[in-house]
Amino acid sequence: MRDLVEIGMGRTARRTYQLGDVDIVPSRRTRSSKEVSTTWQLDAYRFDIPVLAHPTDALVSPEFAIELGRLGGLGVINGEGLWGRHRDVESKIAQVIELAESDADVVEATRLLQRLHAAPIDPELLAEAVGKVRDSGVTTAVRVSPQNAATLTPYLLQAGIDLLVVHGTIISAEHVTGDGSPLNLKTFISELDVPVVAGGVSDHRTALHLMRTGAAGVIVGYGSAEGVTTTGEVLGIGVPMATAIADAAAARRDYLDETGGRYVHVIADGDIHTSGDLAKAIACGADAAVLGTPLSVASEAPGGGWYWPSVAAHPSMPRGALAPVIFGDRPSLDQVLNGPSDDPFGSLNLVGGLRRSMAKSGYSDLKEFQRVGLSVQG
Repeated sequence: MRDLVEIGMGRTARRTYQLGDVDIVPSRRTRSSKEVSTTWQLDAYRFDIPVLAHPTDALVSPEFAIELGRLGGLGVINGEGLWGRHRDVESKIAQVIELAESDADVVEATRLLQRLHAAPIDPELLAEAVGKVRDSGVTTAVRVSPQNAATLTPYLLQAGIDLLVVHGTIISAEHVTGDGSPLNLKTFISELDVPVVAGGVSDHRTALHLMRTGAAGVIVGYGSAEGVTTTGEVLGIGVPMATAIADAAAARRDYLDETGGRYVHVIADGDIHTSGDLAKAIACGADAAVLGTPLSVASEAPGGGWYWPSVAAHPSMPRGALAPVIFGDRPSLDQVLNGPSDDPFGSLNLVGGLRRSMAKSGYSDLKEFQRVGLSVQG
């Protein structure tokens, strides 16, 4: 039964939980972390680690996507970002960072981001970025918004993408565009030859609706990260990730029964900063996680030690801030994911921490680990 509390006369709200509110409770024999598998498969594509990169220009360049793919994860290029709008993206990002470093409120940097994103999307530039990743041999994924999915997808299919990510702050099975014409995701997905991942959602019903569209994966959460994402301040919308993941996992189970065996992957996106957070997200029911700030400290990230989410460049209502994520030497992406780590707080060796958590709990793979015991703090 849902835990409802009264917040005023005649008004109730559900009590929900963040990842920081729950803990993993080992209750089985332990095993060596060398005997643990973190592999998972999305449609026909197999990945060695349950990590996707947030589709922002601050993090995912074609080169970053290639490196993350080489390390077993999935880098998602922002199809509506700078790589499809400007040829000299590196210099444009350098200008943004220079402004951010000189402006304590990063207001001018945000304005510059908005101006840069006002340039029209050039399908040829976008195809070049996609082609670099595709030609490297790693899985190629690109993000589009529900508003522009119908327009951009034909170009992306021609460029040779493997996976399409339809991603917005909030997404539904039917998105009504500015001219009043709806994007019916079920029809849209059924006409594509590539698997689609869609999100974000935060509740059981919306997750179930998206699963019924034929999506191969559903993104849960809005990419929230303290000091970077401002969705709560701007829209008043928040996602308690532990509850949201558990709700989506329940929707996955219901859909599995409804369809007689079709499994849709749940991908957590928000408030995951450390290896412990990653382990908790999987334990709550996620198959994989979208990471932003944890990966942006890597030397391969084009943000140069700065991070901003893709929604930071919205022309009229940005919902993300530019923020520094690291000072001094930047570790390689390999060290961020696989160590070794000299940080006792879990910001490095993210996958190694997940492996150890699984091993200490006695589970050998991600699907098993989703059944681990949990406790609520306080």
